[in-house]
Amino acid sequence: MTQAWPYPPIVAHRGGGSLAPENTLAAIDVGARHGHKMIEFDAKLAQDGQVFLLHDDTLDRTSNGWGVAGDLPWDKLAQLDAGNWYGAAFKGERLPLLAEVAQRCRLYGMMANIEIKPTHGADEETGRRVAQAARQLWQGQTDPLLSSFSVAALAAAQAAEPTLPRGLLLERWQDDWRALTDQLGCVSLHIAHRR
Repeated sequence: MTQAWPYPPIVAHRGGGSLAPENTLAAIDVGARHGHKMIEFDAKLAQDGQVFLLHDDTLDRTSNGWGVAGDLPWDKLAQLDAGNWYGAAFKGERLPLLAEVAQRCRLYGMMANIEIKPTHGADEETGRRVAQAARQLWQGQTDPLLSSFSVAALAAAQAAEPTLPRGLLLERWQDDWRALTDQLGCVSLHIAHRR
């Protein structure tokens, strides 16, 4: 028997679309104020294994830090400003931990699409840790959808938490999409759209 799709058709990208600094609690607040019932955000590992939100491999574009984010421990990442690049109204906004995002989702009754964004070479560990954290943090809520462009990260997430739903992300159409989604037990396929 096929289960009903539990997620809404519209998802706030990186928390709040383009209305707030991406992948921040402020972005999630904006998404909630605009009535979104689900958000997508990017999760990666700090050097010490803490799961936090950031899209890029490096800190340069969306914070006052620089260099590869995964090379720094959480106590250093927690000191960075992740809002001022977007606008003065967001000065002092921090990079959030996945645990903080889960609390905010619970507060607003929002569902989550957690994109696993591994630092180069950390695909399996990131997939495993994000899946384990998601299972623990979203207890009692709709399971988050775990998605990634990394087949290795999704395979590790599948091995760690096989009951959490997964979605494969592709930069462009691939003829082997069905074999990949079947292998990974994916419930969805997301193909990147560029304007």
